[in-house]
Amino acid sequence: MTTSPAPRGAGRFAPSPSGDLHVGNLRTALLAWLWARSTDRRFVLRIDDLDRVRAGAEQRQLADLRTLGLEWDGDVLRQSDRLDVYRRAIKQLSDSGLTYPCFCTRREIQEAPTAPHAPPGSYPGTCRDLPETERRRRLADRPAALRLRSDVAEWSVLDERHGTVVAAVDDFVLLRNDGVPAYNLTVVVDDTAQGVDQVVRGEDLLTSAPRQAYLASLLGLAVPAYVHVPLAVNATGARLAKRDGAVTLTELTDRGIDVFRLIAESLGLSATTPFEALGEFAPERVPTEPWVFIPSASVAGDPLW
Repeated sequence: MTTSPAPRGAGRFAPSPSGDLHVGNLRTALLAWLWARSTDRRFVLRIDDLDRVRAGAEQRQLADLRTLGLEWDGDVLRQSDRLDVYRRAIKQLSDSGLTYPCFCTRREIQEAPTAPHAPPGSYPGTCRDLPETERRRRLADRPAALRLRSDVAEWSVLDERHGTVVAAVDDFVLLRNDGVPAYNLTVVVDDTAQGVDQVVRGEDLLTSAPRQAYLASLLGLAVPAYVHVPLAVNATGARLAKRDGAVTLTELTDRGIDVFRLIAESLGLSATTPFEALGEFAPERVPTEPWVFIPSASVAGDPLW
């Protein structure tokens, strides 16, 4: 009797189609691809399209990734096609007594006192133990979000670049009050569905990893290996955004810039294609500091960093 080999794990890139990818997004996509391919993993794409979606953005994002030379395995997964899957995960948690409705507005949460040592913006548990009669009364007035009833104050994960990362875990939202599943739930469910066991993404999401790993443990799902990489930032050190000027592939290409070479050089690579970069790539040589990217407002050939 012969057995089929176990499917390889996967890395992924999961943009939100709210606009065109900027050069920092593309840099993270290349790093995710390099980490996956250098560890003999598949590389998959997911479109996180449950929030703000701009017409045509997904098509332009996929075209930019192809122009950069990146390729992926299998079909692109779209979250909007998976609402039933998220509802089943929420039901699993609710059936175990791990959720409760929350009626708080953002302003109420911001103004409410939090526990000592809790990070700013942590949910203070206002609705956690509301009597059932009060819940019913409030449901008649406004729709409720659904929160996780966490039984830990913090959780830890191991990150390849940052070591052990410990962060607070509050009663975070699983389902928004408009009925849309929240990011911290969907990312956990979708990574498992796509066989993702390596998550390479920006450092701005580093402190989100422990709460996602905790949720995975409650759902009985495997926790991926995490790699959080430095962001691209502007001259003031803020995360790069479209408002910073010519930052998209099309804008830079129109100015005569070879965007792949630009990104590769920011990583200390001399390659001209992703497959050439794979031959040079060494995780330990990836820069540890943010990439300061300063688009020039004048002609092509001016300095960009």
